[in-house]
Amino acid sequence: MRHLRFLRDLSRAERALREGDHQRARTILAPLLEMYGNVAVVQRAAGRALYELGDPLSAASLLERAARSYADDVELTATLVASYAALNRGGDARRAAAIAPKQADVRLALAWSELVALGGDRPAGADIVGELASRSDVRSEPARRAMLRTLAAIAAAHAGDASSADAALADARADRAALPAYERAFLGYLEGLALRELGRARDADMAWESAMEEAPGTIGEALARREHANAAARLAAHSPSSSQPSAEPRSSA
Repeated sequence: MRHLRFLRDLSRAERALREGDHQRARTILAPLLEMYGNVAVVQRAAGRALYELGDPLSAASLLERAARSYADDVELTATLVASYAALNRGGDARRAAAIAPKQADVRLALAWSELVALGGDRPAGADIVGELASRSDVRSEPARRAMLRTLAAIAAAHAGDASSADAALADARADRAALPAYERAFLGYLEGLALRELGRARDADMAWESAMEEAPGTIGEALARREHANAAARLAAHSPSSSQPSAEPRSSA
């Protein structure tokens, strides 16, 4: 009976993940993770759910362990690469991508990492974007196509090609209109990065603010919030008032 309950709950969690109901998946998986945290199938499902809910660090830890039993699972690999991209760990993203180097979602996640993450290879990221532009399995799927176009905008912004970046962003916005809120929020985070690279700080902030409102409690909202906070910190650090001594005496408390 315990085994049957385990299989039933795991099936419910997997269905919730397929339907994009990541919060329900986490609720179902929480007791399974507590009781069967060393079981690869639970690690795999929980890692995917935690990534989507904005916890890439926990996701990466679980998915690394699950990958030992699921070496050929491209969905796991794509989420692992994305987790490392979200954590700004470009080298780890590159290593994880080598598990399934040709799969579309893995290539998209790797392009994101190379273009954005610390230790990323910007020219390599642009090359991946160019390669994926000719693939039918990317062009025919709206979420993949929208991500590719937004990444193309980031690559164009790196190259100083504002007109190409703007065109790519316009196409991406059209693609993402019919996508679920959590995917729109993630794409909004990426759009903000492209706008920042174009030197449009206020537009980037607006894109991140919109992403934060679009889908609270998701990876897109978490990443947009991080970038928005970092931008505010940089602005404060460069504000003239920040370099002026305070007129009021400071407490020693």
